[in-house]
Amino acid sequence: MRKISTSCSTRVAICLVACSALASLLPKAQAADVTLAEKGRYIATAADCLACHTAPGGKPFAGGYPIITPVGTIYSTNITPAPKSGIGDYTKTEFFDAVRRGIGHNGKRLYPAMPYTSYAAITNDDMEALYAFFRSEVAPVEQENRPDNIRFPFSIRSGMALWNWLYLDTRTFQPRPGETSQVARGRYLVDHLEHCGTCHTPRTLFMGPANGRALSGSVVGAWYAPNITTDKIAGIADWTDSDLRNYLTSGHAMNKGQAAGPMAEVVTNSTRFLTPDDVDAMIAYLREVSPIASKEKRSRTSYGSTEPTEDIARGQTNPDDRGWKIFSGSCASCHQAQGQGINVYPSLTHNSATGSTNARNLVATILTGVERQTGENAVFMPAFGPGALWVNRLSDQDIADVSNFILKAFGNPSVQIDARYVEKRRAELTP
Repeated sequence: MRKISTSCSTRVAICLVACSALASLLPKAQAADVTLAEKGRYIATAADCLACHTAPGGKPFAGGYPIITPVGTIYSTNITPAPKSGIGDYTKTEFFDAVRRGIGHNGKRLYPAMPYTSYAAITNDDMEALYAFFRSEVAPVEQENRPDNIRFPFSIRSGMALWNWLYLDTRTFQPRPGETSQVARGRYLVDHLEHCGTCHTPRTLFMGPANGRALSGSVVGAWYAPNITTDKIAGIADWTDSDLRNYLTSGHAMNKGQAAGPMAEVVTNSTRFLTPDDVDAMIAYLREVSPIASKEKRSRTSYGSTEPTEDIARGQTNPDDRGWKIFSGSCASCHQAQGQGINVYPSLTHNSATGSTNARNLVATILTGVERQTGENAVFMPAFGPGALWVNRLSDQDIADVSNFILKAFGNPSVQIDARYVEKRRAELTP
């Protein structure tokens, strides 16, 4: 038998040692990849990607969610790693550019319904984690993207280059001088990952954020995202830290407000999953936001009962007042005869929806209902608009009448609406 040479034996030994070393490193590398992807899952949750990129009843991140804007309806895109209809063939650079620059595959300009002006500041480390999550943890779904329905000239995507020149700040996040680490973290979350200003900051004629009005409240389709600055009347200065913490984690703050519509989606898909430290950081930053006054003369959460409530109106005879009758039949069983609420059903007094200077959130809530997940519990209010059961549907006049009763009895009595107002809100909810 031929003997193996010493040099050959040495080479074999070196190979075996090298393979053994590589084998021992492989689990560590895999663990690092898993850790990075899990970090990315948290970033995606904080950025609320699921809410907008998942159609009602659709598969996660497969797109098709209608975003109704003043210039038309935009449908969110498929961001699963599907190679044909999703982002499976995106390079890392293309992925970064889409999220932070609003430039999609093959240079296609994205509309700022995708809040890339907020995401532009996401750090490189967080972008690496986000990319790892979408590549490895999201199931690919081959589902074609729905075409947008945008009016001319906004339908010309190349025009977004000029819009970006006006409104896109490409600098990544950096703490400000003198800013505590907690406030800096809160600013990163509020202004960038959670992109609160996308809804709560008013828009210019060109749909860019209004200078000097950050977080001072804005119309969002049929809804109104209220002022969340530290103004004592228009803002949230009278909300305690506990109020804000409860709202962000459950969607309900006693005698302050409850999340419905787009904000219910934010709570359900995003803020309730944030760590306690991150929730507290958001609160700390919101306490630092400069106050911006609006036209309110009185805090929206300060209104109590003023007019006769349903149980009193029931004993009166006034055939012209239909509002209390509708309230009695459709609302009082949950919100109670005196509007005080019970259990998860909120009080209608000291309520930001009924005490606002506009009735948008009240009307939109009646039309669409409420669906909100908080921990193991689901909060539900039936819709009374087109999506309701036939027996629950209310006409525009019905909704105007019951809204006016609620506003006079429990909220801001200076706000009164008509059927035409409800008709407009109904249209704004229709893609």
